[in-house]
Amino acid sequence: MIVACPFCNSLNRLPADKPALNANCGKCKQALFAGQPLELTATNFAAHANKSELPLVVDFWASWCGPCKSFAPVFSQAAAELEPQFRFGKIDTEKQQQLAGQFNIRSIPTIMLFKQGKVLAQQAGALPKQSFYQWLSQYK
Repeated sequence: MIVACPFCNSLNRLPADKPALNANCGKCKQALFAGQPLELTATNFAAHANKSELPLVVDFWASWCGPCKSFAPVFSQAAAELEPQFRFGKIDTEKQQQLAGQFNIRSIPTIMLFKQGKVLAQQAGALPKQSFYQWLSQYK
């Protein structure tokens, strides 16, 4: 499986016979899985959404959004518990307006699941933890 590094965005091939959770980047030597969402920008989005083979769960959010703030701990907990099955990233729609526009984000929070550049699923609105995990379980 090909996975992008959360620190330097380099692509890394993970051997199938070794645990992915303990893997380090071949270029920068940092851990490939930190158990927390990455901040996605126009600069690093393609490496994680298009080139990586790991499913990417993205939370489109804004700092002024109440439901976004209430969903943030659920999203962070999912990153801590579900990596390396998924990569988790957050896109601040105020700072990354081009990405929000590219995916036609009209309400926030919006959660999207990408795999190799394709949108597999999309969910508008904050979800409770159990519902979020159930939604993700369809795509393992």
